[in-house]
Amino acid sequence: MAKKKNKVVNTSGKRKTAIARATVKAGKGRVRVNSEPIQILQPELSRRKAMEPLVIAEAMNRLAKVDINIATHGGGIMGQSDAIRTAIARGLVHYNGGAEGLDEDLRDEYLRFDRSLLVNDPRRKEPKHQLGRGARKKKQKSYR
Repeated sequence: MAKKKNKVVNTSGKRKTAIARATVKAGKGRVRVNSEPIQILQPELSRRKAMEPLVIAEAMNRLAKVDINIATHGGGIMGQSDAIRTAIARGLVHYNGGAEGLDEDLRDEYLRFDRSLLVNDPRRKEPKHQLGRGARKKKQKSYR
């Protein structure tokens, strides 16, 4: 008797300096962020943003009984929540894909809703330059 191998999908998401790594596997439907349920993630705006891919997948009946474990570090609260939502969305697209690899319907719905659900945001902080306090602000010059 051959033992059936359970499917496990590892994905990641990035935003600024925040990185989230997600593991999607068959289970009871639990979603945990840093070993805590996503339902107690604070602040509420961050929680709602992180749960967007779950709401969309549930509306399309694509949210199977899966456990999603997310480890996140770096960045701030909103950067981490954006990284979390990218990792969850990528994980669900790959997990529901089956043998062909990707769930095209779910992928198209995520892209229609918000492209950053599946694509990392490439924007980064611009470095400070000389003659000023920041990246753009400069000391005033007078030629009189």
